Amino acid sequence: MDKTENHLLIAKGEHTIGVLPKMANRHGLIAGATGTGKTVTLRVLAEAFSRIGVPVFMADVKGDLSGICQPGGDNPKVGERVQTLGLDDFSFKGYPVVFWDVEGRQGHPVRTAISEMGPLLLARLLNLNDTQSGVLTLVFKIADDNGLLLLDLKDLRAMLQYVGDQAQQFRTQYGNISAASIGAMQRSLLALEHQGGEALFGEPALNFDDFLQTAPTGEGVINILAADRLFNSPKVYATLLLWLLSELFENLPEVGDPPKPTCIFFFDEAHLLFDDAPKILLDKIEQVVRLIRSKGVGVYFVTQNPLDLPDAVLGQLGNRVQHALRAFTPRDQKAVRAAAETFRTNPKLKVVEAITELGVGEALVSVLDPKGIPTPVERAWIVPPQSRLTPLTDRERQQVIRSSVLAGYYERVIDRESAYEILQAKASAAGAAVLEKAQEKQRAKESARTGKMIESLATSAARSIGTQIGRQLGRGLLGTLFGWGKK
Repeated sequence: MDKTENHLLIAKGEHTIGVLPKMANRHGLIAGATGTGKTVTLRVLAEAFSRIGVPVFMADVKGDLSGICQPGGDNPKVGERVQTLGLDDFSFKGYPVVFWDVEGRQGHPVRTAISEMGPLLLARLLNLNDTQSGVLTLVFKIADDNGLLLLDLKDLRAMLQYVGDQAQQFRTQYGNISAASIGAMQRSLLALEHQGGEALFGEPALNFDDFLQTAPTGEGVINILAADRLFNSPKVYATLLLWLLSELFENLPEVGDPPKPTCIFFFDEAHLLFDDAPKILLDKIEQVVRLIRSKGVGVYFVTQNPLDLPDAVLGQLGNRVQHALRAFTPRDQKAVRAAAETFRTNPKLKVVEAITELGVGEALVSVLDPKGIPTPVERAWIVPPQSRLTPLTDRERQQVIRSSVLAGYYERVIDRESAYEILQAKASAAGAAVLEKAQEKQRAKESARTGKMIESLATSAARSIGTQIGRQLGRGLLGTLFGWGKK
């Protein structure tokens, strides 16, 4: 039997539990309180998908996933777990990895164009209200209609200024454009720059084929986005991951239900995706999650509590791993009961009690069977990862980055002619025309003034000459009369 038809081992309890590759694009959930083992579960799943040739994307929000490219053996507890679970064929190994980083420090730079992100996601990134979002949509429309590329933040700033300055001109065709909204967006752009968002926009933009690579060994490449610094700006982090997910949806062809996924996308700290999101964006997220399955993409949400996710999204997550939850308050207890109700019941297991009793690395697990039906929930231990648990040193990470086939491509910055340059040139040309017109008026004034001066001088000279002649005649006459004319 082909290995992709076998389940991918993730846990052992009373039974061996694994995810079926052909059901892996039905999405999944990894939930549990801080320190209960979610990150290890994520790592185990990523390794399993890589082994069968499936590319993986994950964000490293704590900075502890980089060791996945090196063989394990650095933690004695892993050996103990191997013995306890009787994993006779277990071996330590590293996996093919490509590192990414918006800032370009800990991986290849990740960039997109302003136009590619679009007004809906950008409005959330800038924390705009409905009115401001509407104006931003108009700005994008005006840019499109005038062939103005919006690639980076300076393009957007220039476009906002241009639209604001020409608001009266655009009002008839596009509607009212509030100067207050334009000003608010300019201020939001400054705040985004302060958060490091400027590095996210520009070229070369990410080519999604580079996310979907397999190594010469046949293993799927694990793409790791360095997000420990990015996570300090939660909206930038969540919007970037949502954009990546939506672009996968837009770029990949329909494949239905393939024997194994095209790609697996782990969305860590998933609650940030939904916090304060407007309804229109929530609807888009739910739509993407529902439809991206047909593109062969499995989305696995990693969060503390299943209730962090909207019901419409939670209902689509077929493969579930629930680590321990704490129940210190009535609200916590309610959350535990709600989490328990999301599983298919098991008569042998009191799920509500079990959720609060689970040890570190232990979980309640339910996966989809060959018919797509969730299996009864089981209490089990997550199998240990094969890769190194400790992060890479800076030197080791840079060595991996330099040896990547992508090394040098995304590191170079391209700044081609776009909205900023075109509008600057237009402003310069308009300014030059205004200056030339002003100079012409000035020359005309000076010419008129010169003409008047000449005319005035001529008149004055004529008067002066006439006066002088008159004086000379007078003197002559007077001199002759009084004897002054003869010497």
